[in-house]
Amino acid sequence: MTCVLVVCIGNICRSPVAEGLLRRDVPRLTVSSAGLHAVVGHGAQHEMQELSKGIGLDLSTHRAQQFTPTMGKSHDLILVMERAHRDEISDIAPHLTARTMLLDHWSGAKDIADPYQNGDAAYNQAFRELTLASKIWAERLASWRK
Repeated sequence: MTCVLVVCIGNICRSPVAEGLLRRDVPRLTVSSAGLHAVVGHGAQHEMQELSKGIGLDLSTHRAQQFTPTMGKSHDLILVMERAHRDEISDIAPHLTARTMLLDHWSGAKDIADPYQNGDAAYNQAFRELTLASKIWAERLASWRK
């Protein structure tokens, strides 16, 4: 396992944070992110950038990109935020179903809700869930890479 793709809807809130955390915590791994309905070219949401700065993670250079089946095929693992994202990827690219898993698979598999425009509490909750789920994945991915 060498290449992971993190996917959400807009690629401006959840997936940039998880991408940054996994990239930082498993430096030998290639990690990128995309959105199923990306806000192409936009940076990470201000709220997520600020929360990330608090743990030493810089999202200032992030730019949203659109998920494509070709992009998915070039990654060993696709981590999504919600079951609906996994279903959408399966619908548009059935060959990617087996390599698509929930980011919070190991920490509850309850979906990580989209905080977009839902206030500080929603951003804080999503950030906590992203941090926990990414930490568990980082530990597992680091051990798989040995």
